[in-house]
Amino acid sequence: MNQNRVRAAVFSAGSWGTAVGKIMADAGTSVVMHARRSEIADAITTTRRNPGYFPDIELPPNLTATTDPAAALDGADFLVLSIPAQSLRASLAAWAPHIGTDTVIVSLMKGIEVGSGLRASQVITEVTGIGAERVAVLSGPNLAREIMNGQPAAATIACPDQDAAHRVQQACHTPYFRPYTSTDVTGCELGGAVKNVIALAVGIASGMGMGHNAQAMLITRGLAETTRLAVAMGAHPATLAGLAGLGDLVATCSSPLSRNRTFGAHLGQGLSIEQATAATKQTTEGVKSAEAILALAHAHQIEMPITEVIFDLLHEKVTLDQAAAALMQRPPKPER
Repeated sequence: MNQNRVRAAVFSAGSWGTAVGKIMADAGTSVVMHARRSEIADAITTTRRNPGYFPDIELPPNLTATTDPAAALDGADFLVLSIPAQSLRASLAAWAPHIGTDTVIVSLMKGIEVGSGLRASQVITEVTGIGAERVAVLSGPNLAREIMNGQPAAATIACPDQDAAHRVQQACHTPYFRPYTSTDVTGCELGGAVKNVIALAVGIASGMGMGHNAQAMLITRGLAETTRLAVAMGAHPATLAGLAGLGDLVATCSSPLSRNRTFGAHLGQGLSIEQATAATKQTTEGVKSAEAILALAHAHQIEMPITEVIFDLLHEKVTLDQAAAALMQRPPKPER
C-alpha cells in the first residue's frame, strides 16, 4: 500500500483519539478527525491545536477535523474508534452506513459493554456486520500526554488477519511509537479492560495512604486475575505478560496521568462517586466496566477478588475500610 495515500478517520477528538491521530499523521497517514463540537473541529483544522485537551501541542498539517461523519469516512482506509465503550453501540449504528467496504476498523476502546458482556470488537462486528478479520485492536501502555509530547511508547495491534494488523502497524509506526502485531484480540481487549478496574484499586490504596508494597501487591494479583479470566475466554497467557497486559497495567496503575488511578485516589481520599467523577472530568472506563467484567468472571467461574471488591465499593455495598480489609483477610493459599 502506498503510504502517501493511506487515509484514516479518527472518531473522536478526545485525548486518546487525538494522540493516535497525531501518531498516524506523524507516520505519514492522512488523518481526518471527527469531533462532535464544531469549535473543536474548526480549531484543529485552522489552528492545528485541540483546545479541549492539548492546547499547547501543535498538530501535524496532514491532520484535519470535521463534524460530518460521512466526510470523515470518505475514502478512509482505517476507521479508528476512540469513544466511551458504553456509547459505542449507539454511536456506531449512526456511523455504519458511511463505512467503506474495505475499511479496517481499529478499536482503541478499553471497556466491556454492560449488559451484553461484549468486548468492543464484538460490538463492532455485531453492529456493522463487518467480519472480524477487518477489526483490529490497539492496546498498550499508552498515556496520551506522554505520546503527545513525543515520548517513547509501544503498543500491540491485534487482528485475526495478520495482513490487516500489518497495515495498521505501518500506518502508525513512528520514531517514538513502536507497534507490534498479534492475532490475540481477546487477550488484548481483556488486558485493556480489566487493568482499568485494577488501577481503581491501586488509586484507592494510594489515596488511603497505603505504600508501594500494597500497590505492587494489587498490580501483581490484579494481573493474576486478569490472566485467569482472559485464558478462560480463549486468550493466550503470553499476551497478558506483554504490552497489552502487564505493560498497560503498570502504566495505568502507576501514573498520575491515568484517569482510572486518579479516580481511585479521589475515592481513597474520601470523595463520593459523584465528587470523584466531577474531579476526574474524563470518562473513567473502569467504573462502568467493573460490573460487566465481574459478570464475565461469574459466567466463567473465575475468582476475581479485586474486581469484586471494587464493584462492591462502587455500588456502596462496602465502605473503604471494609474494602481494604476484605482484600487483606482472604484466606492464605499457594500463589498461582
